[in-house]
Amino acid sequence: MGEDYMSNQVPRFFTHARASFLLGMTEAEFDRISKESGVGHVESAGNEKETYFTYEELQRIRELAGRPIETVH
Repeated sequence: MGEDYMSNQVPRFFTHARASFLLGMTEAEFDRISKESGVGHVESAGNEKETYFTYEELQRIRELAGRPIETVH
């Protein structure tokens, strides 16, 4: 299982910025929908906080927004 195998794997979690990009919406729109629906997991490291989303959570946000998930290669 070489490097090519690993690069084709779907990540388990997506950052807020990556998730909004994949769904083709602005970060502000994505943020509004994720907060209203309670979707996402906040992780803290020191003073830094980042919200992560699973693929299933992206599907839920996509359904709420009525948007397809973009395929990026």
